[in-house]
Amino acid sequence: MVENQRWLNILAHLVLIAGVLVVAFPVYIAFIASTHEPSAFVSGVVPLLPGSNAANSYADVLTGGVSSQMSVPISLMLKNSMIMALSIAIGKIVISILSAFAIVYFRFPFRQAAFWMIFITLMLPVEVRIVPTFQVISNLGMLNSYAGLSIPLIASATATFLFRQVFLTIPDELMEAARIDGAGPLKFFKDILLPLSRTNIAALFVILFIYGWNQYIWPILVTTDDKYQTIVAGIKRMADVVDSEPLWNYIMATSVLAMLPPVVVVIMMQRLFVKGLVETEK
Repeated sequence: MVENQRWLNILAHLVLIAGVLVVAFPVYIAFIASTHEPSAFVSGVVPLLPGSNAANSYADVLTGGVSSQMSVPISLMLKNSMIMALSIAIGKIVISILSAFAIVYFRFPFRQAAFWMIFITLMLPVEVRIVPTFQVISNLGMLNSYAGLSIPLIASATATFLFRQVFLTIPDELMEAARIDGAGPLKFFKDILLPLSRTNIAALFVILFIYGWNQYIWPILVTTDDKYQTIVAGIKRMADVVDSEPLWNYIMATSVLAMLPPVVVVIMMQRLFVKGLVETEK
């Protein structure tokens, strides 16, 4: 049993504070950089205090006053990233929960083999199969489209495995009771399994939303039309200037704005997210 000693509490808080500072310091530097003139970073010395250019930097970024650095408005890039992230998160959850439901509650030949075939795909991330995936998307005419951005990333063996483990912890008596009451498979799934999986769905949604939002290689590969450009790819293109110095205040202001939607999702779903990660019993 761990004793409740004052010095242990102080040590634990110091460690937590140090961890927060290490994680938050790059974010702080990004915000500070967005408040200064771009010339403040030419010397290589990074200021640690806010400057007086914050209002101008964010106003120019949001109103499209940096057309020389960006070919599309920030609002459009944020919209594209939002559509992509939501499509990936919702699509992964829907497909994974249905496949886990079929594997756990239906008896069909090679049921376990089907599960392990899904699970083995964890060894083949997008980067490994990116060339054949691109070829398929190209042949289907899905380049430069929201479908091309999201559909190849929807399948998720990890989410299927997690939902399978959740369903295995649900007592069989619930299924038998539902069967006695005349509930069919879909009613059992909708009225019993979905409510019991609510916290797990919330936790997975947060993780998968951030995963989709931070995608970089795939959006660059499948989009040549600027109107489908995502925010992460847009930041990279803003930094890739040839004949002049990058406008770091605009780049960092865009980076700060790009962090806001994932932060909002985490804050809004924090309670369910934590509960879904630590919950072990139903």
